[in-house]
Amino acid sequence: MIKVFAQSLTLPSEPGQTPVVIEGPVKWATDIGAIITKAIPFIFAFAGIGLLIILIAGGFGVLTSSGDAKKLAGASQRITYAIVGFIVIFTAFWAVQLAGKILGIPEIQSTFK
Repeated sequence: MIKVFAQSLTLPSEPGQTPVVIEGPVKWATDIGAIITKAIPFIFAFAGIGLLIILIAGGFGVLTSSGDAKKLAGASQRITYAIVGFIVIFTAFWAVQLAGKILGIPEIQSTFK
């Protein structure tokens, strides 16, 4: 068994009680590929939440620009950057999925299932 993050840990207990033993490490945390596979859905979720927040902030900026050309340009630029970021994330996701299918790596294909 490969132990990466921690060894077995025995916590002290009161006299007459059996000690608490915590085994380590967690099974999915034995290699970097498994850790990345578990982290990818969270990364994409945070990217989606960030996209939503930036789009709302850009829309709010457009609404409150009150005719000021600089404020309107800045808000529309923020919306444009958010959309470009979404396209980059979306393209990266599908490129990784395509590479996983071409190279025959089932772990990549089952990350979001």
